[in-house]
Amino acid sequence: MPRQWLPPLPDPQQTGLTGADKVASAAVTESFQELASVDGKIGPTAEATIGLKDDGLYRGDGAFEVIRLYGGKPFALADHLDRLGRSTAAIELEFDRAALENEIEALLAEAGPVEGQMRLIVTRGGRRLAMTEPIPPHPETVRLATVTYCPTVILNGVKSLSYAANMQATRIAKGQGADEAVLIRPDGTVLEPPTSSIFWVSPEGALRTPALSDGVLESITRDRMIKALQVEEGTWHVDDLHAAGEAFLASTTREIQAVSAVDGLTFDAAPGPRTREAQDAFAETLGRELREL
Repeated sequence: MPRQWLPPLPDPQQTGLTGADKVASAAVTESFQELASVDGKIGPTAEATIGLKDDGLYRGDGAFEVIRLYGGKPFALADHLDRLGRSTAAIELEFDRAALENEIEALLAEAGPVEGQMRLIVTRGGRRLAMTEPIPPHPETVRLATVTYCPTVILNGVKSLSYAANMQATRIAKGQGADEAVLIRPDGTVLEPPTSSIFWVSPEGALRTPALSDGVLESITRDRMIKALQVEEGTWHVDDLHAAGEAFLASTTREIQAVSAVDGLTFDAAPGPRTREAQDAFAETLGRELREL
């Protein structure tokens, strides 16, 4: 069936979502206390403080990671710490990984078997922060709008604290009636959404995602999908995405989330069969890796 154009739907943040509308695997522990470790000192996040004289705060000079917690177990912790190390090396920021690992262990012991996420931050001022947080609610499907974006090449592959452009892209997309943005270079090359990776099924039936060489983040969930499925990595024009048969996002907090529309062009099925295949593959990978912890 041909793709159809539909006018923007109401924002799900405004209309409210029932439990059935949300991604089933995104359940979180109800009312768990958010805790923060600041250089090893653990307490309620709302009471945590750092010194103001820190370029992590003044200039967004630092790096971060967000890690899913399943029953208190951090998924792919070593991979996240490795990426944090690559990010800090790229901006010439040293941090004590061994100390941070010990602080993470203590924080998780204090938090208990929560379903949520853990945020890690290292700042130019030398602070090591680790916080437990609830998972943001994600509906089963998401509508995307393309937003033109010119990457800062010097920060390619760096998960830095300088995320203002990413957050603004999301606001621009919401202003267009979508739920999230997908970043597009001025020449039309597809990059990624602000906080996730994108995959789509081409008109020829191949599962595609932008290559790391185009400047997208080396997503850990993306890595798991490429290892589990047959995926073509390459440089793709937005026309290829517009002609796709289905699409999905992949990230730590979303896991695998179906895309229902791109720039007002709706998919016949969301989630479609390849998206369900990806969801099953991720669930299998997740289960296997958690059993090994």
